Amino acid sequence: MRKLLLLSGALVGLALLTGSVTQGSPELTGPGTVRITSLDVKVSLVNRGAPSRGAGDVLLIRQLLFNKAIRKAPIGHSDLVCTYTGHKARQCSGTYSLPRGNIVVAGSLRFRDFFRLAVVGGTDLYDNVRGTLTATKYTKKPRREILLFRLVV
Repeated sequence: MRKLLLLSGALVGLALLTGSVTQGSPELTGPGTVRITSLDVKVSLVNRGAPSRGAGDVLLIRQLLFNKAIRKAPIGHSDLVCTYTGHKARQCSGTYSLPRGNIVVAGSLRFRDFFRLAVVGGTDLYDNVRGTLTATKYTKKPRREILLFRLVV
């Protein structure tokens, strides 16, 4: 009887600990949006085959992130890695580093002018978030995008 009671107590303690580890940020209490802009700083193509883009080539994108309503200087940066799976099709993953944490995205991308990726997680304020990132190009040179994160906890 005593062993059963100890085992039950240990399981309840483990369940409470696991629940607190998997919870999202306590500061995010519901769905929300983050609207910022980006500026491409460096775009590199690692061509692993024929001179044209094809399967296996890797696109590396580094961006500065801005929220001009807060300040003119960058508020963060992003790094995206896209692997070509076909002529224009790419599988991408990236991290958007903001002042209060990182947002991690992943998904398929065909055109960079307008795309949508899944938000698969984050750190700090964005711990355990999900949702979507929608990016829309608004200038070509230098390349700038409007980024809209729709987040749920």
